[in-house]
Amino acid sequence: MSVYESDDRWIIEGVLTDGSRFRPSDWIERISTSLATFGQDHRLRYDSEVQPRVIHRQKCLVVAKGLSQRNPELLADIMKFAEDNQLRIQEDRRSLDLPNAVERRGM
Repeated sequence: MSVYESDDRWIIEGVLTDGSRFRPSDWIERISTSLATFGQDHRLRYDSEVQPRVIHRQKCLVVAKGLSQRNPELLADIMKFAEDNQLRIQEDRRSLDLPNAVERRGM
C-alpha cells in the first residue's frame, strides 16, 4: 500500500477531545516544516508523509503511517505530542478520488 491510500494515514485535528481549539494555532505548521524542504523556486515543499491540510474547514496535520519506517522517532514525537495535548486523532477515511475531499489553502 502506498502512503497515498486512505487507510495509511492519520488525521490529527487542531481540536481537543473536548471540542475546544488547541493553542498555539501554528503547531501544525511547526511540525510539518520539520520534514519540509525548499524547492529551486524557493517555495516550501511539504513532505508527502507530514502535511498540513484544511479538512472540513478545520486545520489538520495528515501523517502517513509509513513514517514509522523512515523516521520512527519523528512519528513517535508527533503522536506523543498529539496524545499529551489530547488532540483528536483518527485514521484517514477520506476518498482521494473526490475533487473536494481536501481543501488546500495557504496556512
